[in-house]
Amino acid sequence: MPPGQGCCGALLMDLGQEEEALQMARQLINTFESLQVDTIVLNAAGCGATLKDYAYLLRDDPRYCDRARAFSIKCKDVSEVLAALPARAPRRPMTLQVAFHDSCHLQHAQGLREQPRAALRTIPGLELLELPEAALCCGSAGVYNLVQPETAHELGQRKVEKIISTPAQVVATGNPGCQLQISALLNEKGHPLPVMHYIELLDASICGTKSL
Repeated sequence: MPPGQGCCGALLMDLGQEEEALQMARQLINTFESLQVDTIVLNAAGCGATLKDYAYLLRDDPRYCDRARAFSIKCKDVSEVLAALPARAPRRPMTLQVAFHDSCHLQHAQGLREQPRAALRTIPGLELLELPEAALCCGSAGVYNLVQPETAHELGQRKVEKIISTPAQVVATGNPGCQLQISALLNEKGHPLPVMHYIELLDASICGTKSL
């Protein structure tokens, strides 16, 4: 994890502050170029969608267009990396019913649905629950919950109603914006549940954590 790598620019891009976002993208490319790595692993779906899009976002920059393409090719969500490798660390059982929320940036922007589920299925005893209307946005959508709070709140309420309709003990997702949105609205509904990144559950199983 290179120190001082800074922000990827995703949220500024969502806000329409394109030039500031592109400058962040250039700085990030500069940082990682010096490392000569084969793969850049991402664990926030919103960031990942933007990082994988650098080649398009910087297509008109003659100094960075080819470098951005080379950078984006290396970017992979952590679920993609895990799906391509055999499981090595022993998983300890977790008797837990987990509802999985597909973040829009993971399922639509990156086309990743099965990979995070496959990571969770390596945990013995864990029951993975599919949500009704799984493709529905939770309302976070980058900064949508800030710029369109009423509509975002309606979407979030609909999402948590679907979660509450299941016997889930935990909600897992792959994006921090979704985590915040869903957790806030579950609390608002008086139905607090842990909302976690799915890698946190995998880590808990590997480490033998007894409580979440």
